[in-house]
Amino acid sequence: MLLCATESLWMPVSRPDYADLNYFIAVARYRSFSRAGIELGVSSSTLSHALRSFEERLGVRLLNRTTRSVTLTAAGEQLLEAISEPMATLGGAIEGLNRFRESPAGLVRLNVMQDAALNLLSPVLPVLAERYPDIQIDIAINNHMIDVIAEGFDAGIRYGDTVPEDMVSQALSAPIDWVVVGSPDYLRRYGEPRHPQDLLKHRCIGIRLGNGRIYQWEFERGDEKLSICVPSTVIIDDGPIAMSLVEQGVGLVYASVPTVAALVEAGKVRCVLEDWCSPGPAFHIYYPSRRQVPVGLRVLIDLIREIRPLGL
Repeated sequence: MLLCATESLWMPVSRPDYADLNYFIAVARYRSFSRAGIELGVSSSTLSHALRSFEERLGVRLLNRTTRSVTLTAAGEQLLEAISEPMATLGGAIEGLNRFRESPAGLVRLNVMQDAALNLLSPVLPVLAERYPDIQIDIAINNHMIDVIAEGFDAGIRYGDTVPEDMVSQALSAPIDWVVVGSPDYLRRYGEPRHPQDLLKHRCIGIRLGNGRIYQWEFERGDEKLSICVPSTVIIDDGPIAMSLVEQGVGLVYASVPTVAALVEAGKVRCVLEDWCSPGPAFHIYYPSRRQVPVGLRVLIDLIREIRPLGL
């Protein structure tokens, strides 16, 4: 009887259980049914029911469930270790079949900083939707640095100097210049700074970085380089709201040229300290080298390089 039970436990998994294994890996990654459900496009209750049925068919409990958390049992840990790499390989192989379709298809999940979403992806996505209607792009806009792989994303887009070193990285733009801008009303009331040190006497809008630090404004002129810790009337981590405050005359802000270009052209803000314009890194897309690049992601990268919304 023991032999029979063992044989029953390790019988070949039927085809429908491929989905169950994917469900299990997602829940194991997030330790959450709701977050795994978002990635997989199913409800947390559907996910929980599917995995409970899977456990019943195996005769082994894989997950410890409480109202607040989900953890793996010893059997669950063993199963995760055994199937993670083969399932990734199988998923890559299935994804690779997209190359043989007349029209590429599939879901691509991206974690993108706000400026990149506005200035890099926004001009490209309408063309992508028209040319490749079977490719679905799921974009999470987040200025905070996260582990894109642990969070279930295919890739991230950040400034090149912040990309994790263990990732494959490709530039999607030319280097980005940074400038200081203010509204005509603000500059009329408080005057125009002539040197970066003059900013210490001005009202400024501070920028909080994705790592929580307050950004020190950087300037270059020839061989001179300065970093100024400006006095901040407001500190914010949201670019569009910061630009709205600048338009209303709240203070000066340090921003990328693509972010302010339309407002400068419309006369709503003016650049100051232009001879101290500071060059910054380009936008880069990054993804893990251990995984095959999804066809949809490759199509998106190629399209950005074709359209070149921020040069290249």
